[in-house]
Amino acid sequence: MATFELTRAFVDNLKTLINNKDEQAVVNLLDDLHPADIADFFSELEIDEAKFIYFLLDDDKAADVITELPEDERSVFLESLPSEVIAKRFINNMDSDDAADVIAAFDDDRQREVLSHIDDTNTAGDIADLLLYDENTAGGIMAKELIKVRENWDITTCLRSMRKQAENVDDIYYIYVIDDDNKLKGTLSLKKMLLSSQGAKIKDIYNSDVISITTDESTENVGNIMDKYGLVALPVVDSINRLVGRITIDDVVDMIREEAGKDYQLASGITADVEGSDSIWKLTRARFPWLIIGLIGGIFGSRVIGTFETYLGEFPSLAFFLPMICAIGGNVGIQSSAIVVQTLASGNKGIESDLSKFIKEFCVALANATLLTAVIFLYNIIAYSDMALTYTVAVSLFSVVICSSLLGALIPLILNKINIDPALATGPFITTTNDIIGMFIYLTVGTMFYNWLG
Repeated sequence: MATFELTRAFVDNLKTLINNKDEQAVVNLLDDLHPADIADFFSELEIDEAKFIYFLLDDDKAADVITELPEDERSVFLESLPSEVIAKRFINNMDSDDAADVIAAFDDDRQREVLSHIDDTNTAGDIADLLLYDENTAGGIMAKELIKVRENWDITTCLRSMRKQAENVDDIYYIYVIDDDNKLKGTLSLKKMLLSSQGAKIKDIYNSDVISITTDESTENVGNIMDKYGLVALPVVDSINRLVGRITIDDVVDMIREEAGKDYQLASGITADVEGSDSIWKLTRARFPWLIIGLIGGIFGSRVIGTFETYLGEFPSLAFFLPMICAIGGNVGIQSSAIVVQTLASGNKGIESDLSKFIKEFCVALANATLLTAVIFLYNIIAYSDMALTYTVAVSLFSVVICSSLLGALIPLILNKINIDPALATGPFITTTNDIIGMFIYLTVGTMFYNWLG
């Protein structure tokens, strides 16, 4: 299948075909497109145009397109459809985890209504079970579809059961072995099964070395475990080790992408999960809180400068390096916090304690501060004859780099301790704080040196 590039000409042509009710031409146009490509131009269509397309797609492809849509666009479209159509046209053709994600956007009454129209009672029950889990836990992203066999079966019984179960599983990564109480015992190698006699018992050939995770584990921990051990699927068990589902690598990739997007938005000073296609009001509301904080920070900064107005008037050369001090402080703080946040987000804690991280950042800050101070001191010696300014800039720069680095490391560690996303520390908060501290240190040191040497 060739890659698809969305163009205005394509959308205009599609709209024309839809308006002309040319079903065969629309089918031919969409036939070779991946569901993700079809989802790309959904936002360009009116609801009636989208309905026209969806009811021309086969059931599996229509369901796949729904799962590829952004949540807000999917909700708008599904709200226009009867519950029975949603259940039979889409939910019946989805994996349980995708179905639960779709239904979770509805209110409780609509959820029950959609579930009541699902043909298979077991499928409806599986989806209802998944809806009970928090979306940020392993239970919230797992799927019920998997292949499992009992340890006391022989190869013949095992193969017969696997053929039946495989009808409901798109991708088979592992075969899980359970006991009579559905407790996870291990995994079964296809190679061992094929090389064993038909009468061999599963308990004699399965691998008991299996990594699993409980339903209440965080999605972040799920991603860390799968990354650390190179897993493409991870079994999920309940509190007494009963096998209840599995998480596949595509679920983790989606989760990591969402988390990365949220962290990037937090670091940029955006407090809500938004998309570029959202309304002006929603985008404004997401950005405004941190802009207000930045504005308040600027007011405090102006007050700091106002406090030293007399000295700035008497020694105007002090103002030359004020922007540099603020910029260096902000950059150093962001660098320091970004390293700590990255370490926390990756789960790569090892044996290093928070105190060790803090001490390491102090050592890095000390090295950077020494090098930067040496450079600016030599520059000022050559460029200016004002020794008070030279000492002021050097001492201030050294102090600001140390303070900004330590603050940048400390804030995400504190936020992580109180269960607030530490990515918040890499955004405008740390920059604004360091600007104010940097100005205060610089102007305070400046008054001391000018009083002493001036």
